[in-house]
Amino acid sequence: MISDSIFYTYMDSPLGRILIAQNSVGLVAIDFQEGLAAKSPEATWHFQKKLDGDAVDQLQAYFNGELYQFTLPLAPIGTVFQQQVWKALQSIPYGQTISYGELARKIGLPTAARAVGAANGKNPLCIIVPCHRVIGSNGTLTGFRGGVRLKEGLLELERRHSAKSSRQLTMALSNS
Repeated sequence: MISDSIFYTYMDSPLGRILIAQNSVGLVAIDFQEGLAAKSPEATWHFQKKLDGDAVDQLQAYFNGELYQFTLPLAPIGTVFQQQVWKALQSIPYGQTISYGELARKIGLPTAARAVGAANGKNPLCIIVPCHRVIGSNGTLTGFRGGVRLKEGLLELERRHSAKSSRQLTMALSNS
């Protein structure tokens, strides 16, 4: 794979069609094709029916409730501040949520909730960099590029699978 080339494909998920794009370093875009601001492939990108690597497999495992943390090489393009926010997003545990203010405090900028929200909205790797886990301070689902319906769907999927995983762990511990 040529280092400056970006290859992309699509996959179907329970919440709609997803664009997946990567270069030789890692993933550069994961985006729902339905919703308010769906990303289209750029003219210089190359369609590939099957991408190298495990992105599709890991996303399918996530949607099936079999994967709670991704182990994929990432190559998102953004400012230093955006990269800092996106890195912090990756530390939010599966099935849990935090507010924009909490995320701002987590990166050491307690008064930067709005800037954190803006960086969150520019996240090019939805699901894998879990921007959907950030909610308003009053608990409302706000600010998801794909729309609140998709954000709600992702959070519900994680709640459902987290509950199933907790029940299985409890049963395993009680049987030992």
